[in-house]
Amino acid sequence: MSRKIDHQLFSAHEHALESEPCPQCDVGELHIKNGKHGPFLGCNRYPECDYIKPLHQNDGHIVKALGVACPECGDELLLRQGRYGMFIGCSAYPTCSFIESPSANPVVETQDKVACPECGSGHIKERKTRFGKVFYACDNYPQCKFSINRPPIAGQCQFCGFGLLMEKKSSPSGVIIECAARGCHKVQE
Repeated sequence: MSRKIDHQLFSAHEHALESEPCPQCDVGELHIKNGKHGPFLGCNRYPECDYIKPLHQNDGHIVKALGVACPECGDELLLRQGRYGMFIGCSAYPTCSFIESPSANPVVETQDKVACPECGSGHIKERKTRFGKVFYACDNYPQCKFSINRPPIAGQCQFCGFGLLMEKKSSPSGVIIECAARGCHKVQE
């Protein structure tokens, strides 16, 4: 059984590889190059000409208008594509800087607010990294950079007197409460 090859695919591919002239120096040509943030177009006369152009748009461009009012200013919320993925942002940016993750669920407070042991004025809140990993940090960031990886418990360490404990799950004995101080981490009795 023989199949015929569509030669138009090859001509379309060759056309895609044609290079554009560099808009900065007007002498060089733009070629596809790879960098730590992915592929980009760059002038072949580098380092004499340092023109680059990203191939992917990750600049917060609008994907969809949501038709929902912003809780801070009342303007419409937009679904945007940014450097770290999709996010919901206010259409009045930069006047209003409301931002929310599209997968954000309303936070249900199951315990009292736990005071930050380092600055004393902030409270420990649950946060997520851009990869979805949960951690707990002071809400006075960036002034206070205190953070822990386990759920906080209000209390004082029996051994060092640090003002915060944390919950550690252990399979044989259930839940263990230990000191949240970096140098201590002793299990509480």
